[in-house]
Amino acid sequence: MAARQAIVQGEIPDDDDKTRDVALRPRWLREVIGQKAIVQRLGIVLNACRKLKEPMAHVLFDGPPGLGKTTFATVLPNELGTTIQMTSGPALTKPTDLLPFLTNAGEGSILFIDEIHRMPRVVEEFIYPAMEDFRVDIVLGEGINARTISMPLKRFTLIGATTRSGMLSGPMRDRFKMHEHLDYYSVEELAQIVTINARKLQTPLTPDAALELARRSRGTPRSANTRLWWSRHFATSDADGQMPLKVA
Repeated sequence: MAARQAIVQGEIPDDDDKTRDVALRPRWLREVIGQKAIVQRLGIVLNACRKLKEPMAHVLFDGPPGLGKTTFATVLPNELGTTIQMTSGPALTKPTDLLPFLTNAGEGSILFIDEIHRMPRVVEEFIYPAMEDFRVDIVLGEGINARTISMPLKRFTLIGATTRSGMLSGPMRDRFKMHEHLDYYSVEELAQIVTINARKLQTPLTPDAALELARRSRGTPRSANTRLWWSRHFATSDADGQMPLKVA
């Protein structure tokens, strides 16, 4: 099986929507707008990890789609100067699917599992010793000839993201030292996000237009970026690239 390659920040997927999302996504904790309590707690933990020269504890982010769970996961390796591997719960159908990610994890690196509540129970139980003792137990052979080999792992950080934390088992949830719930954003926060992203896209956007887009985004940055994307294309097509309130 081919080794998984660690994702280095700055590499962008080919898909247009994902490319846009990654391009607009904050790269540092100081660039994150909203979720102030979470930002503050993560800042404390990051500062302590740097001073102690220890990997970050396992973190679970939960909340509705589009609020920034993946954003936080991709910001943390930049802050720690490490790499990140990314996968999802539905992609891990059996323990051997998870094994390459664990064995390729470097000291202090991050493994991000999106929709972690959709991991099968057998995979979930396989990852327990990896999270607690940084080892995996591999069974070789069958029947009376079977034997178990314990393989040590580098100390890594598991970051899980879920839209349904209630579907996580108790033992799995308890293995995360940090459990952060993301709330919806205020209109003002979304307007600030839209304004910054419009600047990244080199699109003139008036403050009242930014507020108009923010009010229609249902408290979700992903929706705000989608509305900004469509408004930008409309403005380019029919309004000479300008985006005042009327165009928005």
